[in-house]
Parts: sequence; C-alpha cells; structure tokens
Amino acid sequence: MDSIRADSLIKQFGKVQALDGVSVEVAAGELFFLLGASGCGKTTLLRCIAGLETPTSGTIHFGERDVTQLPPHKREAAMVFQSYALWPHLSVERNVAFGLEERKVAKDEIRKRVGEALELVHLAGLGDRGIDQLSGGQQQRVALARALVVRPKCLLLDEPLSNLDAKLRIEMRREIRRIVKEGGLTGVYVTHDQEEALSMADRMAVLNRGRIEQLGTAEEVYRNPHTAFVSGFIGETNLIKGRTIEVRGEFVMVDTAGGPLVGRVTKPGWTPGPGGEVLLSIRPEAWRLDTGSGENGVTGKITERSYLGQRIQYLVETAAGPQQVVELNPLLVRDPGEQVVKLSARHADVAVLEA
Repeated sequence: MDSIRADSLIKQFGKVQALDGVSVEVAAGELFFLLGASGCGKTTLLRCIAGLETPTSGTIHFGERDVTQLPPHKREAAMVFQSYALWPHLSVERNVAFGLEERKVAKDEIRKRVGEALELVHLAGLGDRGIDQLSGGQQQRVALARALVVRPKCLLLDEPLSNLDAKLRIEMRREIRRIVKEGGLTGVYVTHDQEEALSMADRMAVLNRGRIEQLGTAEEVYRNPHTAFVSGFIGETNLIKGRTIEVRGEFVMVDTAGGPLVGRVTKPGWTPGPGGEVLLSIRPEAWRLDTGSGENGVTGKITERSYLGQRIQYLVETAAGPQQVVELNPLLVRDPGEQVVKLSARHADVAVLEA
C-alpha cells in the first residue's frame, strides 16, 4: 500500500477552474472519501490521482514517487467506475482477467489470480457466467475483482454504488470497506452520498467550488463543522441567524429572533467579535421537544409530522424560523398544531459559525 499526497493542485478546463489549489494527504491503508455536490471538483481530483487528467499545476505523490506525469498504467492504482465498464460479450472470468492479459501475464498465473480476486469479492464459482446473468450487485463485484486482480497499491472508486438499489448499496458499503482493509489497499472514494461517507470513511474531505472546505473523520466533520456549507451538506441542520452577545472561551451567547442561545465555536482559530453576525447550526436530533421551560431554547408550534419508523420528524415554526426536529422515540407522537413550550439544545450541540 502507498500513501497518496496531492500538493497545491490546480486544474483548469478553459476558463473553468475545477481545482483551486487543493492539497490533501491520504495515509497508507486509509479509506478516504472525497465528498461534495456535483461540480465541486471531487471527480476531477480523483481523475488527476488516477492519471486520467493532468493537473495544470501542482504535484501528486504515491509514497515517495512523484507520479504527476506518469500514465495511469504505471501508477499501480486501479479505478472502479460508476458505469462498471464491463465487457458484455465476455464471461465473468474473462472480464476479470482482461487487465492481466494486457500485461502479458502467464496463463497459469492469470487463472490463479482471477480465482483469488473472485474469492475476495465472494463470487467464487461464478467465473463462467455471462455478465447479463448477474445482478447489479454482482456486476459491481466483478468490476471490483477486475481492479483488484492487478494487485494495485491504491484503489480509486468513482461513485461505484450509485446504480444500485438502497438495500444493495448498504450491503456493498460493507463489502468495499472489507475488501480495502483485507486487501491492504489505500482507497480513495468519490461520492455525493453523505450517508455512504459517514458509514464507510476513515477520513473525508468536503469539497466546494474546487477547494477543500474541511478535512477530518466522519464524527469530526459532523459534530464540528467549520462552515455553514459543511454543516448543511453533511447531514441535515437548522441554521439560525444571530449576533454575538458574549464570548466565554469556546462558548458564545448569541441573540436570535427567538431569544438568546448559547453554542460553541467549532472552527479552529476563529472567534466572533462583539455584536458580530453569526450563524447557529443545530442538528434536528439535537433539538429536544420539552414541555417545561428548558434552557437554551426557542418556543414554537408543530406544523408538520413525518413518521419514519424508527423516528419521527417534525417541522416546528418558531420566531427564529422553521426548525426540523427529530424525535428518536417513535412512541412519543405529537400532533401538528400542538403548542411546544420549548425546543431546547445542549450548549455543546449548537455550532457557532461565521455568517
């Protein structure tokens, strides 16, 4: 396995700057996610790492090797595409063997390595089947086996689960993580699916307009967003405008339209000034539906209710704006129109962000 390091990458397509000085390091053996909305630069960054695009400036290293100008086949990396790109006229075994045949590997070695790759993706015994005889999940496994059979040091995945149904996506998340870890690979995975990233990633980078907005573990990024974009993109959140009243260490009292609220600063190195505009980010599950006069809260009225099986989601109209609220106990059902005395949140669960 190799570490991957990108330094100050810029990539321009005519007048469009897809990457704007991106620097990131992926540790050897890490499953690292590139996350962001369409057009943010995540796929361009992955293609630069793979060698399918050459950066306008900047460098890419695999371990100690500078691979910036190397063609894809000399980087010891394999890529799995969104479309799978399987040959429909070839069997599973021949699809997996294709890369080895192109490298002129001996037939006995090809047979051995194809068998090992199919075993790793739990497709042993299906080598003679046609691609059209496989389910979507099995086709995805064939694409993975084809990438793994060349024994890469790095596995690059471009939205590999987007064509699968919800149940298969959940199953394949576990499988891909298992394969990366058991295979001793460094993995870089592109997705716009925040749930995929939160459930699979060792670490992630959230991209926006060609730049990295935040790097960290899933928990760090979710619990401690550095910007309003990150807080809104990773999971759901409620954003409330306000002005600083008082700063005490990492905690800040903020004046909002619904009354004063206390939260904590989650961006390192930044402290709001007195009277300065800020945004409060409060996750729906951080709000508690109190019937008493709980501290650090706003009053409101339930206007909508969505029953989601394991939880109930409410929309509560407040003076600070509409708030999404998740009740994790589905037995505590409240009706729309019911007056809520307080929505309250712990100080540590309210993120104070730059406006």
